[in-house]
Amino acid sequence: MAKKSGKRRARGEGTIRQRKDGTWEAIVSIGADPLTGKLQRKSFYGKSQGEVKEKRDNFLMEVKTGTHVDPDKTTFGEWVARWLDLYVKPKVKMSTYAKYITNFRKHILPDLGPIRLQVISTEEIQKFYNTKSETLSSSVIAILHQIINGALKQAVRQTDSKGKRLILNNPAQYTSRPTVTYKEIPPMTEKEMHKYLESAKTERLYAAFLLDITSGLRKGETLAVRWPRINFDTNILTVSESLGRIEIEPGKTALVFSEPKTASGQREVPLLPIVVQELKAYRARQAQEKLKLGSAYNNTDLVFTNELGQPVDPRTFLKIHKRIIKRAGLRQELTVHSLRHGFGTMLAKQGVNPKYLQILMGHADIRTTLQTYTHVDIEDKKKAVELLQAIISN
Repeated sequence: MAKKSGKRRARGEGTIRQRKDGTWEAIVSIGADPLTGKLQRKSFYGKSQGEVKEKRDNFLMEVKTGTHVDPDKTTFGEWVARWLDLYVKPKVKMSTYAKYITNFRKHILPDLGPIRLQVISTEEIQKFYNTKSETLSSSVIAILHQIINGALKQAVRQTDSKGKRLILNNPAQYTSRPTVTYKEIPPMTEKEMHKYLESAKTERLYAAFLLDITSGLRKGETLAVRWPRINFDTNILTVSESLGRIEIEPGKTALVFSEPKTASGQREVPLLPIVVQELKAYRARQAQEKLKLGSAYNNTDLVFTNELGQPVDPRTFLKIHKRIIKRAGLRQELTVHSLRHGFGTMLAKQGVNPKYLQILMGHADIRTTLQTYTHVDIEDKKKAVELLQAIISN
């Protein structure tokens, strides 16, 4: 027969008894199940009465101070995958989600994935960052931290159906990462812009590159422009979509159209007369291609397509850009994004109001505009120093 502790217990301490096999058990009530209403009890086992009493007392203290979490077998990998699908996917662009998923599967899951969520430590995460820093850039480490830290922050807030928390603290917040450094590529100069456009004139998609360089559109935004979004009466283009090639499952990519996740991403952009003229000429050539192919033509309302009427793959667009750069004898580090970058920089140097520039570029935060397009070249430095001439002369 099981033997109970003879000492009278205080209210809420539960029962301590010795079991038939000689081990001890402490039993405490943990309230009613919120779903069934049935009384729930929790047991603690040990080789001695003192051992189970200590386990019981520790549990009661954690409950009292709000620091108790029930044991959970969820791994860190399982939780991050759940967080990405439930909390990240609905809020960000598909390309951003795809980038997170790729980095999660490639880097985080193999190393940190098997560790239980409730026991993953600051030290383990720090060692992960240190190891990855040996082969990955600081910007990639920053993305990994965004994923890890974001998932753990949500886990701290998370409760189950019974109102119980998953973890109490976020161990990632105490880690340190390399400072993110970006190699600043000098923006496309006015002279380079003229050379670029002259070289691009021989390309079938010349109008796309002309639009890029005179409107500040992102590559994906240019490739997603549709004819109904261009008002030829007002010469206004409404930006509302982006086209990108993203990973839809491990090892498989697809072209995907997506809408901006922020209001700033959807915007109206004025078109220069030279751009409108070129777009009209391009539309006429596109109509001829449709007539020539007939039913074989993929009839959509996209402005920029291949000869079959299909969307232009961003990779194809990049190849054409490289061809233009090489033919023009320009710097190889000038990317497609340099066209947008050059547009923003030229307007900034002309003294355009930063708020107007922010709207044109589709930035959610004006700080991004100021940090990205406030370039200081040697001529700017000379002008700044020359301001002292009058003071020194006097």
